[in-house]
Amino acid sequence: MLTVDYAKLGVRPGDRLLDLGCGFGRHAYQAARLGAEVVAFDAGAEEVRKVKDTFGAMAVAGELDAEAARVGEVRGDALELPFADGAFDRVIASEVLEHIPEDETAMGELARVLRPGGSMAVTVPRCGPEFVNWALSDEYHNVPGGHVRIYRQSELVNRLQGTGLRAVGSHHAHGLHAPYWWLRCLVGPKNDSHPAVAAYHRLLVWDIEKAPKLTRYADRVLNPLVGKSLVVYLVKPADAAAGSPGGPETSEESGAPQEAVA
Repeated sequence: MLTVDYAKLGVRPGDRLLDLGCGFGRHAYQAARLGAEVVAFDAGAEEVRKVKDTFGAMAVAGELDAEAARVGEVRGDALELPFADGAFDRVIASEVLEHIPEDETAMGELARVLRPGGSMAVTVPRCGPEFVNWALSDEYHNVPGGHVRIYRQSELVNRLQGTGLRAVGSHHAHGLHAPYWWLRCLVGPKNDSHPAVAAYHRLLVWDIEKAPKLTRYADRVLNPLVGKSLVVYLVKPADAAAGSPGGPETSEESGAPQEAVA
């Protein structure tokens, strides 16, 4: 289940891509399938180990060219990325900034390691559905490593653009998932055995595995209204190193940098 639209991000074979806060690797795996050189980065040891194992299994299964694929996993701190300036063509930071108290420092690091002319996708919980979750349950967010803030879109964009990036598009994703989390917060976030929660979870698994037309259509209809995630696409101006304004033009249809989707 991907949150980022790879066409809008402009991922192409050979691109160097950083997946910050990779979790268990859903975005990293798809980028590798598309031929990108992927670094999956996370603070969690278990997450990094799992991603490494899955990359190996993908190579064995023939999903990746074991000889040509260039993938790696790094455990570290988002506030001090161990990469050179401009090391990546594409950067993804999906559902991670809301966990980081010093989010502006993390944003600065993301911008630093993106090359001039490169593109980035940042996703966070959408403020409306997230406000409902917080109102229904303190346990949902008030836990170690939990969400420390709720972003409004204008706030997120302004902070990211303050690092020298330029926002070029946005959308919402996972409309079917917002009601699921409202239900979980209502009965208790850890109450996975509740009949209604279990039934809704089966529906989501069916949607992910089978992608039936009914649920895909419902998701598209719900996304603008209650999509659980906000996705923002940005570019680093090609002349960023010189410190002057400007950058690549954008596609009016997709909101992605034209150079990235050519």
